[in-house]
Amino acid sequence: TIRSSFEYNGQKCSACSRMYVPASLWPKIKEGLLETRKNLKVGDVQDFSVFTSAVIDATAFKRITGYINHAKSSNNLKIIGGGEYDDSIGYFVQPTIVETTDPKDKIMTEEIFGPVLTIYVYNDKDLDKTMELVEESTPYALTGAIFAQDETWARKALEEFKYTAGNFYVNDKSTGSVVGQQPFGGSRMSGTNDKAGGPHYALRWASPQSIKETFVPLKDVDYPYMRE
Repeated sequence: TIRSSFEYNGQKCSACSRMYVPASLWPKIKEGLLETRKNLKVGDVQDFSVFTSAVIDATAFKRITGYINHAKSSNNLKIIGGGEYDDSIGYFVQPTIVETTDPKDKIMTEEIFGPVLTIYVYNDKDLDKTMELVEESTPYALTGAIFAQDETWARKALEEFKYTAGNFYVNDKSTGSVVGQQPFGGSRMSGTNDKAGGPHYALRWASPQSIKETFVPLKDVDYPYMRE
């Protein structure tokens, strides 16, 4: 999750920006996320020891920090890690983790394209309801991932989320596709799901035509069953 949310400072179309966690697992997951986030090194890309660097430009910086400021001012949102930013030299935004009580807040439904991960903690008994929420709460459908040890539930999730993400991962990060080796693409506002890198993608650049050639021309207008 850390990689899929914060690599390239979240500037991947497949980056993870929303996460759903059962309440029973949240304390342990929260501890792991915050500890890992705290140790991420952010700096100059010329230093190969850094995990991530600045966002691309002032426009991106303004958009991303707008969501962070929204989190700081909202009663439904709480920044539990990061939240700092600085554009004095470059456009640096610290990897930020937000916890929300409103799974339909704009920070959970809009495209951020930056290092902001928002987490909704749900009651374990509300799993089915939360799966419906994941499916319905955003207009985008590019990538998604589940982490589970229950094979039966994982198969159920694949069926439930078949229209939720064009590329779906089981026990792997949502940025797991390999360019040039795995067909990639999403639907809804994420695209037409043509799967760049797949065998059907070429049809997007063509105009298919069906051709029929008859070698024995018709001579009658009626059919055999119509004749006495």
